[in-house]
Amino acid sequence: MKIKCVIVDDEELARELLVEYLSDYDGIDVVAKCSGGREAIKKIDELQADLVFLDVQMPGVDGFEVLENITSDPFVIFCTAYDKYAIKAFEQNAIDYLLKPLDKARFDQAINRATERISRDESNFMHILEDFTSRQHTGYSNNLFVQKSEKLVNLPVQSIVHLEASKDYTIISTKTGQFVSSTGISKLEEKLDPQMFIRIHRSTIINLQKLVEIEKFGNGNLAARMENGKSFTISRSYAKAIKERIV
Repeated sequence: MKIKCVIVDDEELARELLVEYLSDYDGIDVVAKCSGGREAIKKIDELQADLVFLDVQMPGVDGFEVLENITSDPFVIFCTAYDKYAIKAFEQNAIDYLLKPLDKARFDQAINRATERISRDESNFMHILEDFTSRQHTGYSNNLFVQKSEKLVNLPVQSIVHLEASKDYTIISTKTGQFVSSTGISKLEEKLDPQMFIRIHRSTIINLQKLVEIEKFGNGNLAARMENGKSFTISRSYAKAIKERIV
């Protein structure tokens, strides 16, 4: 049975581009193209859509209001020119979040993810976290999206005090709490500005802005004391990066 798909976007060109991209997929049937939120609410419920491509900013009723007012529970892929809505989209259990102008390769990834999840009747939005954080930034990240209970929390990197490796996971500590990331510490290091974050041990990265002092010991070892009171030994193999900053 084909996947019933509804496209919702107030721009005709955007709707037609989605139709063109979807024409490559025989298993997906575009059953409606809606130019506004009110029409979308009616069509999604009336047609019992399996998959919805949903714009966020639309006159009258926006994309989030559409989801609040439908009675059915379709899988949703957001398509928008604005990345500021990402967290709210994830909280709506979106399958994916595509930024305009649409990239065909990313679109294909989203479709593959959607068809796989629809076939398994699965809606866990956490599968797209790493994808999103890696593609939003061409340089170093200003924010990381980390899981807390059933939500994604927008974590500004400047609030991070330190990161510690724990097997395949990373414990991210702020002044007020901790988060556990399934991304390894080396992968996270690639996202962080080395002018702000420095690795002092194979298993530890610190935020230099949160570093209070460096303690010296008689045996030549160094330890970094952070503003949250925690201290970390500075490995000899990483000590050079610290010493280069001594004036």
